[in-house]
Amino acid sequence: MTDPRLPLFPLNTVLFPGLVLPLNVFEERYRSLMRDLRALPEDAPRRFGVVAIRDGREVAPVAPGMPDPTSPPERGPAAGFGSDPMQAFHHVGCVADAATIRERSNGTFEVLATGTTRFRLLSVDASGSYLTGEVEELPEEEGDEAGALASGVVRAFRAYQKRLAGARERTLAAEQELPGEPSVLSYLVAAAAVLDNSVKQRLLQAPDTASRLADELRLLRSETALISKLPSLPWIEPVQRPTFPN
Repeated sequence: MTDPRLPLFPLNTVLFPGLVLPLNVFEERYRSLMRDLRALPEDAPRRFGVVAIRDGREVAPVAPGMPDPTSPPERGPAAGFGSDPMQAFHHVGCVADAATIRERSNGTFEVLATGTTRFRLLSVDASGSYLTGEVEELPEEEGDEAGALASGVVRAFRAYQKRLAGARERTLAAEQELPGEPSVLSYLVAAAAVLDNSVKQRLLQAPDTASRLADELRLLRSETALISKLPSLPWIEPVQRPTFPN
């Protein structure tokens, strides 16, 4: 990242480097963001920062009863995030690079972006039509024994997938090849495992790849043991990501 300031797109999810993020953009603040990104030179990167919401609403109330019947309408770039948006967000996020920004006839946007690099959020500015943040890039350090840990995570993830498929009374599809590069593997497993956002956020902000893989190894073994004791689970495709409405 050459620019220490990024447009911000807060979501109720954690984005990891290398993962695809589909968005259905309908709020005016984010429409404005997409219009500005589309106006950039054709060869310029269309980047924004995705931060997971710690305390607040992904979609701001636009009228009484929408989406919360007790909430009054809110306007502005920080709507739904309180008086200090910095406190509403987790402070480690992921840069998203928008490969596709398609405007619909009604003015909303269909966006397909990919996570690239992690960043630390230093401050939030709400003076424009959408939030921006001062950020610093977080380099990905490998750490000690990342290769050996990656081999263990591959085996544990395979066992986890089989247990998950069995608990959901589904046949496991043919095994997909997992990446051999430890950092790429660590992000893929973090995104694919069925974990709470707080746990995914912890994995995103791990100090290095080896630490993330060691945490995943513990989590996968624990989750696999837990799933084996459950009679069944509703099916959720572990590697599919929904389209996020803002």
